[in-house]
This record gives sequence, structure tokens and C-alpha cells, in this order.
Amino acid sequence: MNNSRKELSGEYIEAVEKSFRIIQALDELHTAGVSEIARAVNLPKSTVDIHLQTLEKLGYTVKDADCSYRLSLRFLEHGGKIRKQIDLYHVARAQVDKLSNQVSEVATIGFEECYQRVLLYRTEPIEGLSDNAPVGQINRMHWTALGKALLSQLSNEEIDEAIETFGLPEATAQTITDRDGLVTEIERIREQGYSIEDEEHIEGIRSVAVPLDIKGENAAISTVGPKHRVTVDRIENELVEALRETSNIIALKYEYY
Repeated sequence: MNNSRKELSGEYIEAVEKSFRIIQALDELHTAGVSEIARAVNLPKSTVDIHLQTLEKLGYTVKDADCSYRLSLRFLEHGGKIRKQIDLYHVARAQVDKLSNQVSEVATIGFEECYQRVLLYRTEPIEGLSDNAPVGQINRMHWTALGKALLSQLSNEEIDEAIETFGLPEATAQTITDRDGLVTEIERIREQGYSIEDEEHIEGIRSVAVPLDIKGENAAISTVGPKHRVTVDRIENELVEALRETSNIIALKYEYY
């Protein structure tokens, strides 16, 4: 787990934590038997078996014919319902679709929650390579243009708290992994109004993002594609302007939503 027990407030229910550790392990393993899951979460096989049976009874895991388990589509149902409750999704989706068609690249909406980047929406790849990130993906904010644009809207104290909570793990050789380097990057983003990810999360992928100026929300939009198409020249002369225009339209529509 990313958060330590000391960071939890109020009552602490250990059994709930164990269930979610098992869910997280299955999310990473995709499908696995009891023994493999038990090794992944460092719990006794008998304990894991009881939790899995309970989750299966509640409809959150599925047991296949070979006795392996996987997460059920119930999580998709919950995620879809949660996203529909977010006004920004309804306001921004159509504009992000237009942006994607305009620049012929994948376009996305990112949302900050608990100091992590949540991919709220993404368009389908128009052609060729993209990062193929699934909707709902949660990852470290320092890895992506979206995440860095979200970080730029936080205070330096909040950025320090995010670093303390999640660290600055490396995704590729280009990832910023030290605080001073990240703070310098964030200051540059605040000054220029956009962020660039240059193979910092996935090799061969480059993206550019701008924050959304929406009161009470920390959100951003981006375009992403292969490095040979998302060139520095194109970023500076086309993509940033397109992103800013889209951001302004979204902010205006959100104000009157």
C-alpha cells in the first residue's frame, strides 16, 4: 500500500485493508490462484482464500474453471457511475473529442485525487502509437505531462507532501527522480502555462498538457502521441495553442454548466 497505517485517521479495520490489498494484487496480476495471490500480499493462504470467497459472494471477484480468480466487471460499473457524477467530464468530453480530431492525436482529461493523476477520459487513437493508457488509470503525477500540469496547480508544500507520500520512482531513464529537479520543472510550467512529457513515462511517447482554469477543481487536458509526430516545433506552434483554446472553451462552459 502507498499510505502507511499512521496516515490513516479514526478507526482502522485490518480486515478491510487485507481485502483491498488482495484486490490491488489481482489488479496487477489480472488472474491468479490463491497461492500466487497469497505470495503477492504476504498473507497466509487460508486468509486470502476466505477474503476471495467473500469478494466472490459479493460479486467483486470471479472464480474461473481452473480455480483462478479475477476482478469482476462490478468495478467498471462503479467507475462509470462515479465518472458520471463529475461535472467536468460532461462539460469537457465533447471539447476534448474536437481537440483530438483537430490535431489528429489522442487527447485526454486528467484529474488530481489524493496527489495522484487519474485519467478521467481519453479519446481513441486515430492512427499509430499512443500510450494506450486506460480510462481510470491512476499513476504518479511526475511521470506525465498531465500529472505535471496538475502538480503546477498545487502549492510547493502540497508537492512536498505528494513526494513524501509516493516518492519519485523512475519509469524510464528520462523520469525526474529528485525533488529539486521536479520543483524547477514545476516552476517552469507555471511560468509558461504548459507542461511537456518527453519519454518520462513510456519510451517513444511525448505529450503536452495545459491546466484547466476551473475553480475548485485540479484538472488538465493533454494531447499524446509518438515522439516523431509530437515534435517540439509542433508543440510550440500548434499543440499548445490548440490546448489553450480548448481549455478556455471548457472553462467558459463549466462556469455556466
